[in-house]
Amino acid sequence: MLNPLKLINKLIKSPNQRELERLKQIVVKINNRENEVKKLSADQFPVKTLEFKERLKKGESLDNLLPEAFALVREAAVRILKERAFDAQLMGSIVLHENKIAEMKTGEGKTLVATFPAHLNALEEKGVHIVTVNDYLAQRDSEWMSKIYHFLGLQVGCITNSL
Repeated sequence: MLNPLKLINKLIKSPNQRELERLKQIVVKINNRENEVKKLSADQFPVKTLEFKERLKKGESLDNLLPEAFALVREAAVRILKERAFDAQLMGSIVLHENKIAEMKTGEGKTLVATFPAHLNALEEKGVHIVTVNDYLAQRDSEWMSKIYHFLGLQVGCITNSL
């Protein structure tokens, strides 16, 4: 016999469960674009970034571009850093794009996670800032992730206390 509490939990989902399901649906859309993005040549990555900017100027929303743009960043990370973001990291990236807080522990890939919403929001050409807790990490992460941003056709700078 089914536990009544489990049955209730299946029927009535908590706000967290609903949010996770919503995020998982977006991740599926990102994952569905993976094969398409894998076929791109290295020269096509900055061209895609320009294409996204044009589509945005024509009225398309960042949220609509998100699956395609995130798939592009994921493939860039694979090619440049040999790191493929996990679905949970994509979920954290979506949360950041939505101006929410994503809690991640040390070693869970926060630096990589930030590249996804940074690229997406850079399409608006207003500038994007990633704040890091100290100058060492800011410099390290800027140099490390700049390879992805440059591959995608974006510029990167780093501001430290000494500047």
